[in-house]
Formats: sequence, structure tokens, C-alpha cells
Amino acid sequence: MKLVMDNLGFLFTGAYYTLLITIVSMFFGLFIGLFTAIARLKGNRLIAGIARVYVSIIRGTPIIVQIFIIYFGLPDYGITLGPLTAAYIALSINIGAYLSETFRGAILSVDKGQTEAALTLGLTPWQTMRKVVLPQAARAAIPPMGNTFIGILKETSLVSIVTVTELLRSAQLLIAQYYVAMPFYLAIAVMYWVMSTGFSAILNVIERKLSKAY
Repeated sequence: MKLVMDNLGFLFTGAYYTLLITIVSMFFGLFIGLFTAIARLKGNRLIAGIARVYVSIIRGTPIIVQIFIIYFGLPDYGITLGPLTAAYIALSINIGAYLSETFRGAILSVDKGQTEAALTLGLTPWQTMRKVVLPQAARAAIPPMGNTFIGILKETSLVSIVTVTELLRSAQLLIAQYYVAMPFYLAIAVMYWVMSTGFSAILNVIERKLSKAY
């Protein structure tokens, strides 16, 4: 493990980019997912239809193909993106589709009587959604969101194909340099596990707080 210890700083840099890609993609994916869920539930027929097609396409195609389309395909039309930007966009769009289903299910799980009561009290549909429905839906959405978050953390390894030096690519570069594989693969496996466990713990704390609040 001496080689791992000697190159720990390089691996930590890779882990930093893995976390950065995960957090940025999750941040934008949350907005995409929430907008898509509301569009499917509250939008007119056209908007709801577009949202359904988006979710169907993203969920029905491999994420690696989506990354290739954005990084290698768009330059055919004059749109050239850096590896990191392409990774952000591809993963945000992908996670947004999955989160939209999570949010849609969570919103539907809120008792309709509460919505009717809020409207009776004079709240507008938007105020009802923002102040009554979404806070309660958030509690139901946290557990599946956690699974999606951890899934995207591991799927960041796919962006190594477009030369983003995240954790997996960092290990591959070291393996190519030293011609030794097992120590580096074991090291990044532990690092992925630690990051996933940390995210799970944070989400558990958030879930408990939401449970007390509502």
C-alpha cells in the first residue's frame, strides 16, 4: 500500500472532482426533477406530454450514451463543451429524470384533503403547492433521493471516458504509471464507500429533522 500512500494526494484530488460533479449535478437535477414533476402533474397537455417524453427517453437510454451525445455528438452541430461541463450537463439531465418520478410520487402521496383545505382558506394553487404540499412531499422524497444521490456518486466514474480526472480516472492514470492495479482499485473502492456512507448519514439526519417538523 506504499504506492497508494505516496499518491494519496492525487487520489484525493480525484475524489474532490467526484464529489464536485455529484453535488453540482444533484443541485441542478433537483430543479429539473421538481419542474418536470410539477409539469406532469399541473401542466397543460402539451407541457405534460413533453415532460413525459423527456423522462421516457432519459430513463430508457444508457447514461454512457447520453454522455457521448453531449460530449462527442454536439460538436457535429458546432457546440463544443469541455469534459467537466459535459459531465455536469449529462448527469444533471439524467438525475433530473429520475428525481422527477420521485417528486411526482411524493407529491401524489400528500393527502388531497390538505390541498382542498388550503384552497378553502384562500391560498392560491401555487401557495398551496409551496407551503403545504412540497414541505410534506419532501419528507417522503428523502429516502429515494438518497438512493439516487448515491447512485449518481458511483456513476460519476463513467465520465472518466471523456477524460474527466475524477476518482476512477485518477486510479487508472496511476495504474498506467506503476503497472500495479489492485492497491489503487482497493483504495478507490474504500473512498467511494466512505463518501456513500457519509451521504447516507447526512440524509438520515435531514429525514429525522423533517419527520419532527411534520
